[in-house]
Amino acid sequence: MAARVVIFFKTMQAARCPTDELSLTNCAVVNEKDLQSGQHVTVKTTPNHKFVFTVKTHHTVPPGSIAFSLPQRKWAGLSIGQEVEVANYNFDKSKQCIGAMTIEIDFLQKKSTDSSPYDSDKMAAEFIQQFNNQGFSVTQQLVFTFCDKLFGLMVKDIEAMDASILRGEPASGKKQKIDIGLMVGNSQVIFEKAESSSLTLVGKAKTKEARQTIINPEWNFEKMGIGGLDREFSDIFRRAFASRVFPPDIVEQMGCKHVKGIMLFGPPGCGKTLMARQIGKMLNAREPKVVNGPEILNKYVGESEANIRKLFADAEDEQKRLGANSGLHIIIFDELDAICKQRGTGASSTGVHDTVVNQLLSKIDGVEQLNNILVIGMTNRPDLIDDALMRPGRFEVKMEISLPDEKGRVQILTIHTNKMRGFNLLAPDVDIKELAAETKNYSGAELEGLVRAAQSTAMNRHIKATSTVEVDMEKAEKLQVTRSDFMGSLNNDIKPAFGTNQEDYSNYIMNGIIKWGDPVTHVLDDGMLLVQQTKNSDRTPLVAVLLEGPPHSGKTALAAQIAEDSEFPFIKICSPDKMIGHSEISKCQAIKKVFDDAYKSQLSCVVVDDIERLLDYVPIGPRFSNLVLQALLVLLKKAPPKGRKLLIIGTTSRKDVLQEMEMLDAFSTTIHVPNISTGEQLVDSLELLGGFTDKERASIAHQLKGKRVWIGIKKLLVLIEMSLQMPADYRVTKFLSLLRDEGADRTFYE
Repeated sequence: MAARVVIFFKTMQAARCPTDELSLTNCAVVNEKDLQSGQHVTVKTTPNHKFVFTVKTHHTVPPGSIAFSLPQRKWAGLSIGQEVEVANYNFDKSKQCIGAMTIEIDFLQKKSTDSSPYDSDKMAAEFIQQFNNQGFSVTQQLVFTFCDKLFGLMVKDIEAMDASILRGEPASGKKQKIDIGLMVGNSQVIFEKAESSSLTLVGKAKTKEARQTIINPEWNFEKMGIGGLDREFSDIFRRAFASRVFPPDIVEQMGCKHVKGIMLFGPPGCGKTLMARQIGKMLNAREPKVVNGPEILNKYVGESEANIRKLFADAEDEQKRLGANSGLHIIIFDELDAICKQRGTGASSTGVHDTVVNQLLSKIDGVEQLNNILVIGMTNRPDLIDDALMRPGRFEVKMEISLPDEKGRVQILTIHTNKMRGFNLLAPDVDIKELAAETKNYSGAELEGLVRAAQSTAMNRHIKATSTVEVDMEKAEKLQVTRSDFMGSLNNDIKPAFGTNQEDYSNYIMNGIIKWGDPVTHVLDDGMLLVQQTKNSDRTPLVAVLLEGPPHSGKTALAAQIAEDSEFPFIKICSPDKMIGHSEISKCQAIKKVFDDAYKSQLSCVVVDDIERLLDYVPIGPRFSNLVLQALLVLLKKAPPKGRKLLIIGTTSRKDVLQEMEMLDAFSTTIHVPNISTGEQLVDSLELLGGFTDKERASIAHQLKGKRVWIGIKKLLVLIEMSLQMPADYRVTKFLSLLRDEGADRTFYE
C-alpha cells in the first residue's frame, strides 16, 4: 500500500447518520469540534480491520461521535454505539489518485426499477462532481442519486493514475491496481450493471476500455493450449468478434448486426473443439454449452426439437430481461452433420432431422431472433449440412481447420512438451524442429498421441521385468524422454490418418528400381521434373501424368518411386486390389475419398494404378464401368483448393482404350515405359538383379548377342527366380529355354 502519514488521536462512538441528505454524501459525519470537513480518516473497527472515510461536519452530531449511513455501516460491519479508533489519513497523491474506477450499479430498491436507458457518461460526470476529493476503497458500498433515482453502488476495481500524467508528461502506459484511492477531477468512472440487474445503461462509460481489447495482439495462444491455428483465429476474430469487442455505441450507430454462427470444418483431431471452447473463454461470455449432435436426437416425437429449445432458453430469458445488456451465450454443436443433414434426404419417414433443422433455423435467425448468441458448429463433413444453415445470418463464417504446417507443428509439440521441459524430463537431444519436420500431415491430436507414446516408451524402460510389475525407483528418478523414444514412436506407434502410408507403396518397389537402360532413367527424370513443377509453379496447382506401356514393364513401381522421391507429405495409391467386390457406386466413393483426403494436405501425390482394371474393362464385348469412368474424368481435372497442390500419376497398359474413352485428354502429359528390347539391356538387367554368376551371365550374353528381345522387367524377374531353382549346371539352359518359350507365340525373342 502507498506510503502515508498516520496520527492516531482518539476513540469515538459510532452513530446513525442524522439526515437522509447527509447519507447520500458518502461521508462520515462528525461534530466540527472534533474534525474539519474534507479531512480523511481511518476508522479501526477491529485490530485487523481499518476503513478510510472522508468526513463532513454537522452540528447535530454530538462531540465524540462519528455518524455513518446504513450502506457504510453494512460495509464496515459497524453497529450503533460501537467504539472505534479514529485516526488522521493522508493520501499520497503521487501514487493514490484514482485513474479509473469500476463501479457495479443497480437500483437501490427493486420496486423502483424501470426500463428507461440511463446515460452512463452523464452518470460518470455527476458522480465525479458529487464525490470529488473523496476517498474510495475496493468493495466499498454507497448510495448515489441520479435523475431522481436512487442507485446502490459497490466499488469493484481501482487503478492508480499514471504518475507521468500528474507530472504533466506523456502517459507511460503502466497500470497499477490499488485498494484505496482519491477521486480527482480527471478520474475515469466506469459503470457495470450488477449481475441479474434489469438496469439499462447506454454510453461509453458503461464498458471498461480493457473489455474492448479482449483479443490482445500479444495474446499467448500456447498458454491456452492452442498451436498452429494463429491464422484461423485471426480470420475468425476479424469476421465474428470485431462487432462484439468494439464500443457498443459505435456498433449501434453503424446498424451493425453481430455474427451469430461459425462453422468449423476439417479433418478429425485438428483442434476444432479446442478452438470452440477457447473462443468462449476469450470473449468473457457465459459458460459455453457444448453438445454432441447425436445427444439432441430422441426417439419420442417432439423431444429432439425440445432439446434444441432448451439450449436457447437461457439466452432468450436474459435477452427479455436485459435487452442489449445481455451477456453473450455460446452454444457449441460437435458433430453437427448428425442432426443438420440436408432436409428431404433422410430415408426415415419420421422426418426427425428435418424438424430439428427447422427448429435450429428459427432460433438462430427466426422471427424472434436472438442477438446475444453465438452458435459454433463443428463437422468433418460440411457437404452433408443443410444449405439453409450456411447462408449469411446463420452459420455465415465458415472456417477450415486444416492440418498444421511445420510452424504449427512446432507450436503444438512445444505445448505438449513444455511441462516435461520445465521439470527436466526432456532429454537435451530432443529437437522439436526435427520432430516437426518428420511429422508431415500429423494432426494436433496425433502429435499429442506421439508425445504420449514417447512418454510410455521412456517409462517402460524403468519397469522391472519380474513376476510382478515393479518400477525401478532409483532409475525412475532419472527418467528422461529421449530422441530415440520419439523416433521409435514415430516409426511404430503413431501414423497420420491423412498422410503417407509407406507400407502402401513399399510393396511395389521392394526389389528397387532396376535401371537397365536410358529409358528407365528418362522416365524417372521426367517424373521428378513434374514433381518440381507441382511444388514450384503457382499456375499449375494440378499436374496429371500418365505412365503407359506394355504389361510387366514396371509402370507401377516407377510411379511409386516417383511418388516416394517427391517427399510429399501426402501419398496415396488408388489401386484396384483394394476395391475387389465393390459395387460401382462404392468404388466411386472410395476413389473420391482418396482425392478428398489429398485436398486436405498442402502437397499431395495420388497414384491411380491400373486404370483399365479400375474401370472394369474387358475386351470381350467390350465392357467397362461408365460410372467410374465419369468419376475419374471429373477428379482428374478438378483443381485442388486454393493454396493446395496435387500431383496425379496414372498407370495403364491399354493406352488405346483410354484414347477411345477420351481419358488421355485429362492428363497433362503421357510418358511411355518400354520393355527390355535388346540383349545388351537384358544382360545389364541380369547383373543388376543378381542371382547368376559372372560365368553364367557371360554365357547368356554370348547366346543373346545381336538378338532382339521384348520382355517386361517384372516378367524377367520371374524367369530368373524359376531358373535359379535348377541345379547349377542347368540354370543357363533353363533360363534361355524359358525366355524362348515366353516369346514363342509373341515374337518376344528373335
